[in-house]
Amino acid sequence: MNRGRRRENIYTTSTDYHLFVDVMKETAEMFNLKVSAYCLMSNHYHLLVHTPDGNLSRCMRHINGVYTQRFNRTHKKDGQLFRGRFKAVLVDSDSYLLEVLRYIHNNPVQAGIVKNADDFIWSSHKGYCSKAKKWDWLHKNFLLAMFSKKINLAPKAYLEFMQMPEPEEIESFYAKKNLASILGNDDFKEWVIDRFKNLRFKQDVPASKELAVSRIMIKDLVCKSFKVEKTALLTSKRGTENIPRDVAIYLQRKYCGQTLAELGIDYDMVSYSSVSSAFERAKSRLLADRRVKEKVLRIEKQLGKGQRET
Repeated sequence: MNRGRRRENIYTTSTDYHLFVDVMKETAEMFNLKVSAYCLMSNHYHLLVHTPDGNLSRCMRHINGVYTQRFNRTHKKDGQLFRGRFKAVLVDSDSYLLEVLRYIHNNPVQAGIVKNADDFIWSSHKGYCSKAKKWDWLHKNFLLAMFSKKINLAPKAYLEFMQMPEPEEIESFYAKKNLASILGNDDFKEWVIDRFKNLRFKQDVPASKELAVSRIMIKDLVCKSFKVEKTALLTSKRGTENIPRDVAIYLQRKYCGQTLAELGIDYDMVSYSSVSSAFERAKSRLLADRRVKEKVLRIEKQLGKGQRET
């Protein structure tokens, strides 16, 4: 996804929208980019893509760069159109892919621009309901097959799915000012950590699968001790302290040796300073709050027992 600099419009006429779609098609053909969904709002866009060749940066550089050139040439302008580099979120296809598809196609509905996704022409929503050849370029069959094994029944199932309410987890994820780089459950994050342990994924990732197992143990014990769900460890409200999350970060830093960057990925926190602040808050709590200190001591005792049993 990306948006215009200073939230300015990146599409001002129907020609602009057509230009962008043409650039997407061109990129798909040139770089083997699989575009599964898109929604072009006036000042930003959302794309759901698959990159079999692992060339996302190259593809997005072409889309943003070439479209900017053609936009400027058409409107006799020059300079930057987008506010910066695109934002990418790695999506767990097993659990979240269809949720993201619905979020993208319902974007204009949520924004109050239209009442139904059918009424918005600058998205790929209609492509999921149409057999017209003009939509053949759209990489949609993989997603439609997730609705029904019988391809002729899939569009109806898709439309029914579109009418369902957005899960709170998806709403809260996209409501954040700074989006996390991964949308998935703990198992998916573990897979990412293990699969890409020798690469850089936005920020450093933990170095081993054993590390991932230890962090899950800590999360489980923290949630049990503070009587909260795991999802509560990922939530944050301005001006409100999330003590269980701070404690979990403190313990993972202490026992797993995770860096601030690794903890940022684990807890959907973008900046190092936010993670560091959570760690320092937990340390202060241990000194000032006897009940929190007792909980942490019990958790640490259980961690020691678990490590010996392992």
